Amino acid sequence: MSTRRDFIGTALTGVAALSLLPAVNTFAAESNHYSRITDKKLKLRFALASDIHYGQPDTDFALNTGNIVKWLNEDHQKNKLDFVIVNGDLVHNRPDLLPEIKTKYLDKLNVPYHTIPGNHDFANADVWKNAFGYEDKYTVEFGDIAFVLANTADTRGTYVCPNNAFIKASLDKFADKKIVFVVLHIPPINWAKNDVFVDCPETINLLHAYPNVKAVFHGHDHLLDGVRYTGKLPHFFDSHIGGNWGTDYKGYRIVEVDEQNAIYTYQVNASQNPVLNSNKF
Repeated sequence: MSTRRDFIGTALTGVAALSLLPAVNTFAAESNHYSRITDKKLKLRFALASDIHYGQPDTDFALNTGNIVKWLNEDHQKNKLDFVIVNGDLVHNRPDLLPEIKTKYLDKLNVPYHTIPGNHDFANADVWKNAFGYEDKYTVEFGDIAFVLANTADTRGTYVCPNNAFIKASLDKFADKKIVFVVLHIPPINWAKNDVFVDCPETINLLHAYPNVKAVFHGHDHLLDGVRYTGKLPHFFDSHIGGNWGTDYKGYRIVEVDEQNAIYTYQVNASQNPVLNSNKF
C-alpha cells in the first residue's frame, strides 16, 4: 500500500473509543465474495465509495467506473446492501459528464444510491439537481437512523465549509434519532500540516454538540482508508475508485448497524480482495 504520510500517527489519537474487530479473510477471489462472521441481525448495511474521477485524461476511468458498479452489485448479491453513497468527485473537472456517469453507470446499481459533490465535480445545487434530481445538500432517513449530506466545494473546485445553517437545522430535526451519520467529501479540519482539507471550526463544534452523531464519512484524499478523530468522533475514509494517485488498490467502505445499534465498519479492497481497517464503535 502507498505511504500514508503522517496518517498513522494521527489516526491512533482516541483509538480507545473503538473496539477493533478481527480482520475478515473469508474470500473467494474469483467472485470477490467476502463475509464478516457475525451472529447479530443487521437493520442497516450500506456502502460508501468516492473519487471515481470519471473523465480524467490518461486514466482507465470507464473501467474503474464499471468496476465499482460490478463490485457493489456483487456485494449486494452476496451480502445485501440497503443502499450506496457515492461521496464526491464522481467526475474530473467535467460537470457536463455527470448525466453520463449517472445513466451509463450509477443507474445500473441494483440498490438505491445517493450522491454528493466533491471539489472536482464543479457543482452547486443547480448543477446537482439537473443531474440527479436533488440538490447538493439534503438528508436521508432510514428508520431511526438519519444521514446529513452536504457539499464542501464550489463550482470552481474551491474548498469551502459546508452550509452550517443546514447542518444545524438537520441535526436539530434528527435530535430524536438513535444514530446520525454525516457525509462530507472534504473533511472540515486539517489534522496535519500537509493535509489538503479545510478548517471549519463551526462545523466541528456542531458535530460535537449532538451525541447521536456517531461518525462522519469523507473521501477526497485517495491515500486515506482508515479513521481519524476530532475528540472522540470518528471520521472515516474510503480510499478511491479512480484517479491517477492514491492507495495501490481500489476500494470502498461498508457500514453495518445491528438491532442493538452497534455500528461496524470496514474497508473493502475490492480490487485485491481483503477487508481492511475493521472497527466497532
